[in-house]
Amino acid sequence: MRPLDETETTVVFEKLFKFVGNNLKKIVENPSDEGPESTPGSYCFRLQKNRVYYVSEALVKRATNISRKNLVSFGTCIGKYTHAGSFHLTIMSLNILAANAKHKVWLKPTSEMSFLYGNHVLKGGLGRITDSIVPGDGVVVFSMSDVPLGFGIAAKSTQDCRTLDPNGIVVLHQADIGEYLRGEDDL
Repeated sequence: MRPLDETETTVVFEKLFKFVGNNLKKIVENPSDEGPESTPGSYCFRLQKNRVYYVSEALVKRATNISRKNLVSFGTCIGKYTHAGSFHLTIMSLNILAANAKHKVWLKPTSEMSFLYGNHVLKGGLGRITDSIVPGDGVVVFSMSDVPLGFGIAAKSTQDCRTLDPNGIVVLHQADIGEYLRGEDDL
């Protein structure tokens, strides 16, 4: 377990910024109530076995008593580095992304299962969409009852969605909560 170096921090923040925009400051400066201290601590990012964790500093202090070999996980795993060196957000980061999302999409109940099986979001399944989305933006996908289902990348802008045919792809799937069942061994 070690802090992220300069290039790793830049890559992680760029990926998070794609989804949360200026709310990235809220994530970094979020106060932590964990630990025995009466004053709130803060959260930080740590790297352990190619996985990036969002963890309170009080938990980091306690985790230093465990050897790296025996430390399996701590905090919230927000993503991982691939063998090629690129960074991918994982489904475990959904709570952080949903609370601070800049762009949101709500799905109709009929298309929720399709998304949870790993398919892209089609125009026919779109319930609502926030304004000012451009292609390539990070989008958090919600059910109509505001339950976060996953996240992806916008394939079309908000304006293009109005004239798109019902089978056109609006959001490219990246991760969904169905992965907890499909990829149980890998998480």
